[in-house]
Amino acid sequence: MAGEIPDLVVQERTGSGKGAARQARRAGLVPGVVYGGGADPLSIQMPFNELMKRLKKGRFLSTLFNLKVEGHEDVRVICRAVQRDVVKDLPTHVDFLRLRRTTKINLYIPVEFVGHESAPGLRRGGVLTVVRPEVELLVTAGDIPEQITVDLSGLDIGDTVTISAVDLPTGAKPTIERDFVIANISAPSGLRSEEAAEGGEAEEGEAEEA
Repeated sequence: MAGEIPDLVVQERTGSGKGAARQARRAGLVPGVVYGGGADPLSIQMPFNELMKRLKKGRFLSTLFNLKVEGHEDVRVICRAVQRDVVKDLPTHVDFLRLRRTTKINLYIPVEFVGHESAPGLRRGGVLTVVRPEVELLVTAGDIPEQITVDLSGLDIGDTVTISAVDLPTGAKPTIERDFVIANISAPSGLRSEEAAEGGEAEEGEAEEA
């Protein structure tokens, strides 16, 4: 489950509109806004280098932050959008949504696969095909899981893993109602070729007997 909520320190941004946003960017800052939670929107800005570091770290859009702005009470937020320059692909604006601990929110949670050494299908040379490296779940803001874990132990070639076979964190549930596939173990290409050849030989034998 999620550990301690990380702090995200930003500055309140004075002024509004494109002019103020351009001024912030010239100063090495990325403008943004914090909205929702029954309060007025708050214009903010944060260091470009700090935002890039967090983006490269990953899961920025699915991490709950404790937002700290001087002169304001700390508030839990989650990033809902990072706008980027269409040419340079660098962040130009960031949006945060205020959340209460009990707020329900849809998030994409990474899938971790364990038990590779205990999967007969993989030991026989089978290939793990990951259909969904992350799964969208409805979770509680104060209890966002780091990942969901899929145990491959006992799985053989041809077996599949669906969401119903996964132990989800308490309070979390998939946003898709059907029992969708997360991964499967397929035969290696060599084995598939052998099986196809054997199948062809069997068909020829049956034809000769007929």
